[in-house]
Amino acid sequence: MNILFATTEFEGLVKVGGLADFSSSLPRALARRGQQLRVLLPYYGGIRGLDDAPVVAALPGGCLREWCPGPRGLRVWLVDQPHWRARGADPYARPGDGAWPDDAGAFSGFCRIAAWLAGDRLGLGWRADVVHANDWPTALAPVWLMLERVPAATVFTIHNLACQGVFPAGSGAALGLPSWLFHPEALEYWGQWSFLKGGLVFADRLTTVSPSYAAEIRTQAFGEGLDGLLRARAGDLDGIVNGIDEAAWNPLRDPVLAAPFGPRRLGGRAGCRAALLDELGFAADDNTAIAAMVGRVQTQKGIDELLLALPRLMELPLAVVVLGSGDARLERGLSEAARRYPQRFRAALRYDEGLGRRLFSGADLLLMPSRFEPCGLTQLYAMRYGCIPVARAVGGLRDTITDATSAALDAGEATGILYADGSPAGLVAAARRALELRAQPERWQRVQDTGMRQRHGWQAGAEAYQRVYQAALAKKGTVPFFVDVL
Repeated sequence: MNILFATTEFEGLVKVGGLADFSSSLPRALARRGQQLRVLLPYYGGIRGLDDAPVVAALPGGCLREWCPGPRGLRVWLVDQPHWRARGADPYARPGDGAWPDDAGAFSGFCRIAAWLAGDRLGLGWRADVVHANDWPTALAPVWLMLERVPAATVFTIHNLACQGVFPAGSGAALGLPSWLFHPEALEYWGQWSFLKGGLVFADRLTTVSPSYAAEIRTQAFGEGLDGLLRARAGDLDGIVNGIDEAAWNPLRDPVLAAPFGPRRLGGRAGCRAALLDELGFAADDNTAIAAMVGRVQTQKGIDELLLALPRLMELPLAVVVLGSGDARLERGLSEAARRYPQRFRAALRYDEGLGRRLFSGADLLLMPSRFEPCGLTQLYAMRYGCIPVARAVGGLRDTITDATSAALDAGEATGILYADGSPAGLVAAARRALELRAQPERWQRVQDTGMRQRHGWQAGAEAYQRVYQAALAKKGTVPFFVDVL
């Protein structure tokens, strides 16, 4: 198949979250299986080293560049226009923590370019069989494919239903969207345009990044006001767990670690722990566990619950470090906590993959008190590095972590600690369970070893997406309710 993969992040070029990993790893896995992939990405000002990438087509006010990162069958098409160059390393938030004012026009235009490329309207001699769009910034791709009469099948992946791309009612005309799309069964959402609904309504098939999240978003508690629509499309919705690049995340060969280690070869972790304590300035003895929290500083990730739980966590033999950036209010709370607990709490308020890897290799626990978690990659990285996750049992966390119950421990299947009570008290109780397990070295090391042996590469996921693409091709051309209008 020829697959046009529309995204706004790509590992190694621009990364805000897990979408970058997904958009890099899945296309590579599909290309290795013989598919022809074209990844479509805006050329942001923060991207470096590709100004010499050849121009392959002219675009309104700019051009399309092509980069071939490998493997064979994978090319990245970069939409090079001034409004994308004006954005830096974060494509969604301008300096000062606000959305870019041209978001609606920029992302709608990007989706229209996707439709042109899928139908070879720019004369590149390549047409898409399937267009795969991701999250709200590319969710209008199925809409523009319909409006431009491009006969490609469409797949839309929901990475985070809470981010919907909602714009004022008067936006449609400026974007070139016909007024009949402003309808509750199309793109209208409480009197505004919802880009996300473009993908949910018009894509031939829908996916999200774990089976549990696929079920959760069909409920009122997690559906963000769209649960009815998602229940109506349940037959077209698949939950496929994300994978990771197991070669890139390998503690036996990771150059940023103080010492290599692997399953049943955990001796190097002691050196990694010692180096991490020195880097963080902690004076912790062997009885003190190190707990890390790595990811965006947002309420979704449960940072506010961590702050509320911190006084009780600090009563335990535990040192805590948080790595990440995001919400300014929560960042201030973390900075204040670091001043209040200087001996046993650190806040590194930045994106730092190297430190993240060192935390996975030297910390005992990974804290993930997420309110919701579509899939999560952090727990997969942590388990691969022998760091045991302590996570709320939601979404992909439930699907990828086996709770250390007595039965799972006896069977050698446990990989972490799951808890259902999404509250500060629930987090503290789960941390206590983890520390009790750590006090049993034989069982603790068995859980580490089991987690490190889990296979979370993209082979199964790539196979599942190929099946979704085939199903989309079989359904191609059906229209939700606009038959009379069209």
